[in-house]
Amino acid sequence: MADPHIRLGADIGGTFTDIVLEVGTDRFSTKVLTTYAAPEDAIVTGLHQVCAKAGILPSRIGQIIHGTTLATNALIERRGARTALITTDGFRDVIEMRSESRFEQYDLNLTLPLPLLARNHRHTLVERMDADGGVLIPLDHADIVSLCDTLRHHDYQSIAVGLLHAYANPAHERLIRDVLATELPGVMVSLSSDVSPQMREYERFNTTVANAYIQPLIASYLHRLADRLAAEGADCPVFLMHSGGGIMDIATAADFPVRLVESGPAGGAVFAADIAARHGLDRVLSFDMGGTTAKICLIRDQTPKTARVFEVARSYRFKKGSGMPISIPVIDMVEIGAGGGSLAHVDALHQIRVGPESAGSEPGPACYGRGGTRPAVTDADLTLGKLDPATFAGGSIPLDAAASTAALMTHLGDALGMDATEAAWGLAEVVDETMANAARVHAVENGEDLSDYTMIAFGGAAPLHAARLCEKLGISRCLIPPGAGVGSAIGFLRAPFSFEANRSVFMPLDAFDAATVHALFNEMREEATAFVRSCDATASITCDYKVFMRYKGQGWEIPVPLTRETAESADATAILARFEADYAALFGRTVQGMTAEITVWSVNAQTPTLPATPASPVAAHPAPAPIGARALFDAALGRATAAQVYARATLTPGAHLPGPAAITEDETTIIVPASRHATALSDGCIALDAKDPS
Repeated sequence: MADPHIRLGADIGGTFTDIVLEVGTDRFSTKVLTTYAAPEDAIVTGLHQVCAKAGILPSRIGQIIHGTTLATNALIERRGARTALITTDGFRDVIEMRSESRFEQYDLNLTLPLPLLARNHRHTLVERMDADGGVLIPLDHADIVSLCDTLRHHDYQSIAVGLLHAYANPAHERLIRDVLATELPGVMVSLSSDVSPQMREYERFNTTVANAYIQPLIASYLHRLADRLAAEGADCPVFLMHSGGGIMDIATAADFPVRLVESGPAGGAVFAADIAARHGLDRVLSFDMGGTTAKICLIRDQTPKTARVFEVARSYRFKKGSGMPISIPVIDMVEIGAGGGSLAHVDALHQIRVGPESAGSEPGPACYGRGGTRPAVTDADLTLGKLDPATFAGGSIPLDAAASTAALMTHLGDALGMDATEAAWGLAEVVDETMANAARVHAVENGEDLSDYTMIAFGGAAPLHAARLCEKLGISRCLIPPGAGVGSAIGFLRAPFSFEANRSVFMPLDAFDAATVHALFNEMREEATAFVRSCDATASITCDYKVFMRYKGQGWEIPVPLTRETAESADATAILARFEADYAALFGRTVQGMTAEITVWSVNAQTPTLPATPASPVAAHPAPAPIGARALFDAALGRATAAQVYARATLTPGAHLPGPAAITEDETTIIVPASRHATALSDGCIALDAKDPS
């Protein structure tokens, strides 16, 4: 019989699928190589492994929460369905024209990324709404039927409908949907007024196209997964982590798969926020490094920073503006192609470059012995002594050090006149500097000074690289939580059920209409609450309110959180005061004499999260005897050092050990360089602190 206190989190990554089972206060976890052809296979394998560790049958599991990179990978690899776009006459090329911004200002040969849909799959209808939702040109029912005759010959699986100003009045989009349901039954339809009801047609159209493009694939996978889990005995509710940091039901995920694009990384940010709450940290840099990518997120006051537009599949050195814009609620983070499987090469300028191409799990880094011949970050980590070849992934994947050496020499060392250790050092420094630079830029863009921050590092590869990043960023303390190797999957089990509703209603504050605002917030609150109720029929629900504001004439807005009282009272003066305070905090001053205006309104409904148990202080004492020793290359010193090796399971609260050292566990290894010392904390975290320079 299913037990609601037994929950399983499953995170499919580019290299590993992480499974975490919580049975009351006990936690069991495993890492399984991702199975690309049928991702559910890895989940089922991991499920049986953790159930065996816990000594329970799969039928005892009461709830499964899942996050996946399947949506992201389908967009990056362009493996979606045969899709069409229906849009307003004259706006067929919006998704190809993009915006006027050039992401590489001085590149005269700049090549813009191709849109998801070629021009011959983009169709138009004569109709027009104005920006206030008034009908300028009515939509003719006969025109839609005629267009369906054309669409029928293309054998489309999915259709995106994005009309100009549909966010203000969705009537025409809904009419198209109704006709498509009659004329083309079985074809999936995504409306921009449902997927992303926000102004700016480029972002809205692109988001709707992306949703339609991946919907058949994701819907098929989710239903296949639910059936497979039920067949294995885990016949319980399955929920999905969405990009905004909450959980939604499987039916909503199938309708809005674009909200799954950042589901795995969002779980990691929730995990880091929970650790931050335990330790009372208000400024945290979340660092999640797995097998394929690294994710960096700023967490203020135990809450991850959020955004409503982000990019996937950046095609030009990860430059902002070179990817597909997705306009949905999302945890704001930087994601770069720097993971344990990221491959290195020497470019035309004889410089080492790492990523974004990854070896993944098939064939994997050279040291996996699965057919890979090119050097990956994991090969460098093994060569530098960060990994024990016999205990990697709990001993389930023995590593071949000779294969790493051969790959490093063939692709890097021979070309640059280096031995294997120098080549590995160079590779590691390049990837660490890439991640550090991404963190610096992200902090500057948000007006933050990272020297005041604590890093929380998790993911299978992050504990290997976290201390070096701290050295580069000037961060004095880093926490490595228990279960760091499967952090995102643990984060799924900490996330609330939630859904965020958005509306674009342009309103200058000097023309503020309280009645419209009341109606708008009530409508969004009912919509968001209904989605959450579909997941949990009894839990209490709280709502957070937010508006996006700017000064008249500015091109972009800033998010302005509102208290419930301010939102429900629709007080323009209070809203302006909140905007000016947030604007001054971000830019250092307000703009005098300019009218402020609201462009987007938002209500996020969510169930309560479990309160964090504060970590108690510990008295430091010497660590137990090491279980071994090995040579560990210290990048800051530029040489190998003699490092003691400790088993994490033997470190009791307060255990203190100086670097250089390595702390091992089944799912990862914590590297403590000579510049740091490690302390085991009361909640199981390992703190890496900078040594006193004196």
